[in-house]
Amino acid sequence: MDVGYGFSATLTARPGKGGELVALLLTGLDEGGPGASEHCAVYLVSRSASDPDTVHVIEGWTSEDDHHRIFAGEAAQAIVARVQGLLARESAYTDHVPVGGRAAF
Repeated sequence: MDVGYGFSATLTARPGKGGELVALLLTGLDEGGPGASEHCAVYLVSRSASDPDTVHVIEGWTSEDDHHRIFAGEAAQAIVARVQGLLARESAYTDHVPVGGRAAF
């Protein structure tokens, strides 16, 4: 699969809500979720080793258009709405143009 668009995000949960945020983000891999899309090549959720309320997400998509189209859908918007209620502050995003690598879990 060609990956033409990616991003990383750092999300800071309200105190003590990091585990709930991780669990919610991982529902994105469920059938019908954005991470289960055929256009999603990488959907990695991790926690900071020093702060359990800091969560990192890395995604890789076939294209930026595919990412935006999938995230405009009902399933993704439902997750996004629930995520917003767990955050202590605005998330930081960085766009990427993937050039190579590997994702195997």
